[in-house]
Amino acid sequence: MNERLLDKMRNGKPLTPKEQLLLVIILSIPAIMAQISSIIMQYIDASMVGSLGANASAAVGLVASTTWLTSGLCHAVGVGFTVQVAYRIGGNQAAKARETVKYGLTVSLLVSLLIMGIVLAMHRSLPVWLGGVKEIWRDASSYFFVYGMTLPFLALNYSAGGMLQCSGDMKTPGMLNILMCFLDVVFNYLLIFPSRQVFILGHPVFMPGAGLKVTGAALGTALAAVCCSLLMLWKLLHGSKDLHLRKGEGWPLPADDIIRDLRISLPVMASSVVMGLAYVAGTYIVAPIGTIAIAANSFAVTAESICYMPSHGIGTASTTIVGQAKGARRFGLMKRFGYLCVALGALSMAVMAAFLYLLAPTMMAWLTPDPLVREAGTGVLRLIVFVEPFFGISIVAEGVFRGLSKTRIPTVLNLISMWFVRLPLAAFLAGRMGLMGVWLGQGLELCFRGVIYLLALIRTNRSL
Repeated sequence: MNERLLDKMRNGKPLTPKEQLLLVIILSIPAIMAQISSIIMQYIDASMVGSLGANASAAVGLVASTTWLTSGLCHAVGVGFTVQVAYRIGGNQAAKARETVKYGLTVSLLVSLLIMGIVLAMHRSLPVWLGGVKEIWRDASSYFFVYGMTLPFLALNYSAGGMLQCSGDMKTPGMLNILMCFLDVVFNYLLIFPSRQVFILGHPVFMPGAGLKVTGAALGTALAAVCCSLLMLWKLLHGSKDLHLRKGEGWPLPADDIIRDLRISLPVMASSVVMGLAYVAGTYIVAPIGTIAIAANSFAVTAESICYMPSHGIGTASTTIVGQAKGARRFGLMKRFGYLCVALGALSMAVMAAFLYLLAPTMMAWLTPDPLVREAGTGVLRLIVFVEPFFGISIVAEGVFRGLSKTRIPTVLNLISMWFVRLPLAAFLAGRMGLMGVWLGQGLELCFRGVIYLLALIRTNRSL
């Protein structure tokens, strides 16, 4: 169905409003499923580590913002190439799209190796720099080291998955991310806990285990990511209808095209630095409040992420649809798709926020047995749900801007919103209200971010 509708768009045929909505939904569902698997994986990691105690949870939570920064950079480096795949597929230039795949994967690998080297060089010092208590330094450092070793595979997974999605294949990345979730459960179960006897249907069964605790959680996730990335690459290079490698095709993509692709990616990388460093600074603000606050903050972020699933899926679909519409020179349709995706993103976040408010205590209970951590996490979750629709607007609008190749706009908006609104508010309120003040500052900033993203999208569309 999605291929038929995309073909109609590429070939200049009209799409009814119903078909436009259907196309967005069809392309969003696999991406949402991928988000669900990712969120489940985060819940699994958090709950397994949470069972080890508050210190183990705090160790992972302390370096979480820095892992977001590095993974964001690995994701961002390939964005320009994935967007160009959408343009070239939309413009019926499959050969040039395949050239873009080759260069994109190469650049992603080289940059991720550089980032990995930086991570390995700083892994021992990072927990100290972030202000964590001495008792969690060793676990936090070990977790970050293992994570750093995985970055090249994550970068290739992001780039390969993004290229498949921008070609219109949303199903494969979704299925492979679900597989990664399953593998993460298996590997974590075997690596975190020691060998033990478990009961299955009332019968004792010996269950082997490595007993690596926090390090085992990092290794389990790393192995799952490696398996998924290799399968994703195989599908892209050998199984994709439009993008699989052909004999006799070299690397003739002109330098101008490569520079254009990098000009799209570099602002996304800058945005990842802006956001990632802001999250690191946020962790630095939370750390002095105490171990309970660090653990509750980390678990609340994991629990809140359930709201993001539909919006991130719609945002991914918006990049594909808007990018292909632009490549096909369907500019009026391109604008309509942008507004439609943003509206669906805000609506979906409102629905998910209502569920989050009701289920916040249950979610925190799944993630940690510590009653103090549960209470603190539930409080901040019920505070933040009221601003989630504004967050949905910014998530999807950023995907639309990527499809338009206007990646500098989100960078500027994120810089203003995070560094001039969120962090000053969080720092000011943390000393007066503790963790609740940090999240109140975050909520006010998300409202501001949603409004400026919407205004920027309206202004951009009027200028096109």
